[in-house]
Amino acid sequence: MTDTSEQAGLVRELNRVWANLPGWGSLSAVNHSTVGLRFMVTGMVFFLIGGMLAMLVRTQLALPEQNLISVELYNQAFTMHGTVMMFLFAIPVLEGLAMYLIPKLIGARDLVFPRISSLGYYCYLFGGIIIMSSLFLGVAPDSGWFMYTPLSSNTFSPGPGSDFWLLGITFVEVSAMAAGIELTVSILRTRAPGMTLSQMPIFCWYILAMALMIVFGFPPLILASILLELERAAGMPFFDVTAGGDPLLWQHLFWLFGHPEVYIIFLPAAGIVSTLIPVFSGRPLVGYRWVVLSIILTGFISFGLWVHHMFTVGIPQLAQAFFSVASMMVAVPTAIQVFVWLATLWMGKVVFRLPMLWIMGFLVIFVCGGLTGVMLALVPFNWQVHDTHFVVAHMHYVLVGGMFFPLMAGLYYWLPLVSGRMPSQRIGQWGFWLTFIGFNITFLLMHLTGLLGMPRRIYTYEAGLGWDWLNLLSSVGGFIMAAGVALVLLDLLMHYHFGRKASRNPWHADTLEWVLEQPPAPYNFVSLPRIQSRHPVWDNPELGERLQAGEGSLASIEHGRRETWGTDAVTGEPSEICQLPTNSWLPLLAAGTLALLCISLLLGWYLLALVCVVLAALPLFRWSWENGGHPTAAPLTQEPPGECLLESRTTDGPGRWGMIITLLADGTLYLSLLFGWFYLWTASPQWSAPDAGPLSIWGLALSGILLTLASLRFRQQARRLARRVDTGVLAGLWQATGLGVLHILSLIFVLWTAPLAITESAHDAVLFFMVLFLLFHSVLAVIITALQAWRTRLGYVSAHLPYEPQVVWPFWLYTTGIFWVSLALFALLPMAWGPSP
Repeated sequence: MTDTSEQAGLVRELNRVWANLPGWGSLSAVNHSTVGLRFMVTGMVFFLIGGMLAMLVRTQLALPEQNLISVELYNQAFTMHGTVMMFLFAIPVLEGLAMYLIPKLIGARDLVFPRISSLGYYCYLFGGIIIMSSLFLGVAPDSGWFMYTPLSSNTFSPGPGSDFWLLGITFVEVSAMAAGIELTVSILRTRAPGMTLSQMPIFCWYILAMALMIVFGFPPLILASILLELERAAGMPFFDVTAGGDPLLWQHLFWLFGHPEVYIIFLPAAGIVSTLIPVFSGRPLVGYRWVVLSIILTGFISFGLWVHHMFTVGIPQLAQAFFSVASMMVAVPTAIQVFVWLATLWMGKVVFRLPMLWIMGFLVIFVCGGLTGVMLALVPFNWQVHDTHFVVAHMHYVLVGGMFFPLMAGLYYWLPLVSGRMPSQRIGQWGFWLTFIGFNITFLLMHLTGLLGMPRRIYTYEAGLGWDWLNLLSSVGGFIMAAGVALVLLDLLMHYHFGRKASRNPWHADTLEWVLEQPPAPYNFVSLPRIQSRHPVWDNPELGERLQAGEGSLASIEHGRRETWGTDAVTGEPSEICQLPTNSWLPLLAAGTLALLCISLLLGWYLLALVCVVLAALPLFRWSWENGGHPTAAPLTQEPPGECLLESRTTDGPGRWGMIITLLADGTLYLSLLFGWFYLWTASPQWSAPDAGPLSIWGLALSGILLTLASLRFRQQARRLARRVDTGVLAGLWQATGLGVLHILSLIFVLWTAPLAITESAHDAVLFFMVLFLLFHSVLAVIITALQAWRTRLGYVSAHLPYEPQVVWPFWLYTTGIFWVSLALFALLPMAWGPSP
């Protein structure tokens, strides 16, 4: 396209199709740029709240024997500080940055599931409000941000504080899971044509690893939160030793999430470092493949370290040795990245602009934090400093040095892209140095405080223990750091009005986001590029003008749809055209009703909670209805021009990948439940099981046979549609639905007739939860299948539109699989093993 009028018309149509609604209608926006910025702005608000709580704690500890605040408020302050920083700031802000950048980096117009992004944001917002409201109501949790049992149980925390934490955090974790699934599928399946895995920007590798770690790392905490809330609200004794539970199960499940979370936070920040250093060094990253390998190794090893948080709880010495070695091993892939960064700096011509100040600060602080991490991996040393301020200092060196400093570098680097203006060099430098100096005064001295024996989480301390001057200086350093952060935030706000206008690609970077307008249009690219190298902008400086002139692909908008390429996961070659949803109120309605569900549970209004479940299901099922071959998503008859079909005409589009990634997350939660079952069976000191299992084996077997028949019947219809044959599909789907209903009724009968003492025995409580887990999946499978049958009747599923059953089939397979595994491990294995002694 070369005609100027045609180009202007194309841009006008793209803006019309992709624009957010005006006014309050912007709440229905699903565009990745809007949602990503909302995540980041909301996260920064929570960061300010968390910072004020930290200053409150430091003020109380500045001098010995102070009583500026009550011990109850102090416990709430340090609990909420950790909760806000870990759950409401660090991960959401990094997810928001990834959502904003990833489509621009991979040459796509949007993320592949825009409504999921919007749902994730509103779940995060409402979950954060629920958690923070407890602080303003004076009932905030006070058991620590890790909520160890039994301290967080009804006995020691009888108020609603723990419930606010458990329900709010579960809500926020759902948001994180949504982002993890969204980012994984988007990176793998919607890259620009020609962008192979080896040509992806290095930042995308880091985000892909982070997203997959979220998928596998967050379900254990979601399970633990559900179990603890059931114990508090319904009396199911999962963590009560007297009833066969074990409080250490909470620690295992929490740190199965908690230690990967450290690297979930670190990896995106390291991705910023690996992106910026080559730009300001003026040369490609040294050892790209080595960095990719180290990212993968870091992700794998991080899941084998959780017990090093539990060296003092009495685990066997062999386990201590194993986890000690694993904790030191993770330093190897991290060191690879550090040496790659140093080599790139050494071999390039470094330009010390403002973002590079924060990068250099990161290198100094993070290396120091890594060294103290290796020290803590040594069991004898860990025993000496466990639960002291040394651990607090180490954690802040790793997380603040490893996340906050690169985040600030990234914000300054990408700020011209967002606003079209440059930040102030002078104010930015003052902000950096105050933050850097204040941080080191605060936490370097805290190492010494810990070595002198000061415990963490204490309200006050006696004078004359050698901690007085160290605590005073640490508090002074905290206020210096706060002043630096305030200057940075002031700079970020002021530059929108006073910053000089940025030129196109002001840093002379090599990645695709810098070919866009500043700020970018909601569709990113007028036409999509074909990628032939890892540094497309360095190799083709005129790429932006060519894409703006419509010389790339998908330079058409006559159909009025939001579209981007679906590409092969390895080669990046186009395989389908993904039709993306436009502005929608459904995510806000779904998140709002789920928030009402949480509030109903907090207030103990369980009847209203059931009503909220139904109300939440309505927008979610309406959401699923407007997909695939539905007329609002894609035309039923018109074929798109070109070689690639619309996603709804294929059998292996990104939606199927989204289902599989979701099931991997669900499977991780199920494996966590199995872990809990076997842990209590083998480690709980008062675990007891009846001589005969309370669940009917024959009833479960009959229910499983019905489920298997339903699954096979559905599979037959999916295969038939994949062969482009739709004869008999409608009847087959209704038959699968009927068999599924019979399976559900038989499973309910087994549960109803089982003599389960769910409030007296952890054994029975776990079995009850397991059956509920199976029922949830079975009911969902049946409802989805009934909807598929109805859509087939309306013509939304057919030989011409075979896609949706291919998406649903993995769910049926998974539901059937976990049922038979549960029968074997929860019912048959204990019977074969024999009763507990």
